[in-house]
Amino acid sequence: METKDEKVLKEPFAEIGRKMHLLLHTGQLLMENGADSDRTVRDMMRTAAYMGIPKDRIHQHVMYTTLMLNVNDEQHSYTEFRKCTKHGINMTTLTAISKLTWRALEKNYSLHEFERHLLRIKNRPRNYPVWLTALGAGAACGGFCKLFGGSWLDFLLTALCAFLGFYVRKICAGYAFNTYAVIAITSFATTMFAWATQFLTGTMNWYPLISCTLFLVPGIPLINAVDDFLNNFIVSGMTRAIHTLLIVGAMTFGIVVAIRLGNVADFTTVSLRPDNIYFSQAIAAAISSMGFSIIFNIPRRLLPVVAVGGIITVLLRNVMVLQLGFSQTAGSFLGAAVVGLLALKAIHWFHAPNIILTIPSAIPMIPGVLLYRVLFALLNIQDITASTLLAMMRNGVEAITIIIGIAIGVAIPNIFIHRYIENNKQRTVKDLLDKRYLKDDE
Repeated sequence: METKDEKVLKEPFAEIGRKMHLLLHTGQLLMENGADSDRTVRDMMRTAAYMGIPKDRIHQHVMYTTLMLNVNDEQHSYTEFRKCTKHGINMTTLTAISKLTWRALEKNYSLHEFERHLLRIKNRPRNYPVWLTALGAGAACGGFCKLFGGSWLDFLLTALCAFLGFYVRKICAGYAFNTYAVIAITSFATTMFAWATQFLTGTMNWYPLISCTLFLVPGIPLINAVDDFLNNFIVSGMTRAIHTLLIVGAMTFGIVVAIRLGNVADFTTVSLRPDNIYFSQAIAAAISSMGFSIIFNIPRRLLPVVAVGGIITVLLRNVMVLQLGFSQTAGSFLGAAVVGLLALKAIHWFHAPNIILTIPSAIPMIPGVLLYRVLFALLNIQDITASTLLAMMRNGVEAITIIIGIAIGVAIPNIFIHRYIENNKQRTVKDLLDKRYLKDDE
């Protein structure tokens, strides 16, 4: 005798309101925690398949701030919207939702069970306490400082300033300030902390001044924006790109106010060439990747994996650029591409989506300094010379091409063998659904 739950999952329009609510809730959690639009659509479609809704009966419209879902047959059409009101990065949530959609298919969850697991994911506390996340922010910026050629003393000073800056951000967010105001205040305060380190060392510390705010750089939104463009989610990609520019603009505003108050000379001309392309750079890359991974809340067990990925990307980039004479764009692309290809195997070893392994590994190559060099020059447009303007344009073009190179490198599996990967997943979904219906017939 067929149970009520089994009947609901076999009939596409049984409890359709509840199904659509859960589908949109799934998509909302993905979008609000750092998923690109393509991943959001894939996981929602897998959830719809588990619920018994044929893929030709469901239509999705995905934007950065809004999700729209329509399910129809010959007589009826059901449409529902869901707003995505706050955006952050929580890779544990992305991993958990991906696993939940597969488990729901395999174990034939009832809608009640699926909803219970979904709420548990939503309410799950972060893997790392605030103080450890602040240390992660410090380590991430300290790693960047060392990658730029700073000393280990610069590393420690940068880490201390970023640690304090993270707490400033936490306090501002607690008062529910505007997102961009929080970024501006945090970058101002963090830069002032770096400026004040001269009273500890007796000299201006340029590398901490350059690196201390880089935990604010929107690396994942940048990469997701390019991914959305590549996957034809144009509106979502444009929204992410504008959001990214606003964040970088707010950062630059805070930094400019701080250096004006501190009467600091233009620090954007400081050389960023590393002093050593091997050992110290490998350590710095590992530290930076793990630091960002803590900020992104990836599962603890994956921290060593991401550290290795960061070492691979940065060392490959450095060898290509400093030893073989390739451009920054080409070197960054190769480093990201190698990790993207390695992730095809690693996702089966570590049972994690490839975004969890590839993006934190590639983040140390994000050209955050080049981006706010451009905006720094724009804010001082009335005083700059023609040569400075040309350098600004060169920095802007280089930053954009590096970001595109990283995004394409990370996304190589999706670009070139997307259909093969997707066909394999669809076959797996079909096999699981066939087993369900075969069991019901018996």
